[in-house]
Amino acid sequence: MDQSFESFNEEDDEWLSELETRAIDLEHELSDWRELRARELAESAYRREAAPGPARAAFRLNSGDVRPVHDGVTSAVHTAARPARRPKAAVPPKAPAPPKVPVRPKVPVPPVPPEEPDRPDGGQSRYSAEERTRALIDQGRRSVERARMSRGRKIIIVTAALVVLVTVLVMVVFREGASWPPSVATVQSEITTACQNPNVASEPGQVNFACGKTTSQILWVFALMTSNDNQNYTDAKTGRKGLEPITATQGGEVAWSLDLHNPYNPYDPTDSLEVAARAINNIIGGATLTDAKGTPAVQPGLESNPANCSRYTGSSAVISRAGFPNQCAQPVTSPSGQAALVADVYQEWVVGATATAAQNVSVLFQNASNPGNPQVQAILQTLPGAG
Repeated sequence: MDQSFESFNEEDDEWLSELETRAIDLEHELSDWRELRARELAESAYRREAAPGPARAAFRLNSGDVRPVHDGVTSAVHTAARPARRPKAAVPPKAPAPPKVPVRPKVPVPPVPPEEPDRPDGGQSRYSAEERTRALIDQGRRSVERARMSRGRKIIIVTAALVVLVTVLVMVVFREGASWPPSVATVQSEITTACQNPNVASEPGQVNFACGKTTSQILWVFALMTSNDNQNYTDAKTGRKGLEPITATQGGEVAWSLDLHNPYNPYDPTDSLEVAARAINNIIGGATLTDAKGTPAVQPGLESNPANCSRYTGSSAVISRAGFPNQCAQPVTSPSGQAALVADVYQEWVVGATATAAQNVSVLFQNASNPGNPQVQAILQTLPGAG
């Protein structure tokens, strides 16, 4: 490639030099022709002036003078006639100077690197066509070197991007590889069935946080943390039974309000989840019960406390109605507010639960769709049979 490029440039310079030489030769030929033509014109004029003709008088005659006549011929004037002046040779016009051929500006030759001894020494003398060609070749080599450096930087950038991509993919793969225990999917299916009962909402406030579209995970999180999703779970110390452990007496009372079949079965997953859903909603929204004398008794819920409403919704305003428990004026929709509410419900549901356990339940609730969360994985490791 370099040899062909150098050959092309040398031929181009030789062609230009030949054109310049030819132009100078033509200028010289034109100057010679002009000089010859001027000489020819001068000689022609001289010949015309030197040709023979009637002699002119060297002086003028007065009116009284009589020319002497000899034999009818005018006598010769004793004064000799002047010879005709030889005209000066016409000076040929000065030939115009040949046009100056514009000189190309010098092409700076870059310094010669040690590994290329065939380059010129980079002096300041006038450069020939070969030197200019070599300078162009050298500049091209520098651009190639810059291109190589650019490719090197690109390789570094691509490598860094690949490292970042691999890191992200590893994180995604590990995160996707992490999952909830298989029992969670079973409980989720059972929750769908249990939440079809229209009586799971609190009475009379109709709070239905436990079966809400975006909050129903509270049921399977409670089941996972209390019975480890074991529908036959029994706590001999507290008497709690079932998937959502609750005492038989409490379960019976709630089951009556749900119009469940009698007697309700705590080891039936659907019965246990329906009772748990109604109990959780009553804890949040309160309930109005009728005592033995037929008098309504209003039981306040977590939302009946203005301080709690401020934590859950950011506003301490509550709605007060006769015969109804007070409720927060604003719905609990923010993730932080829902997490705080879930932690409070757990401590009400599991009497004696520690703040740490309540916080763990809140973390699982918030990351229901993100089992790969490090906190979630740490909590799952503490469950019975984990590892």
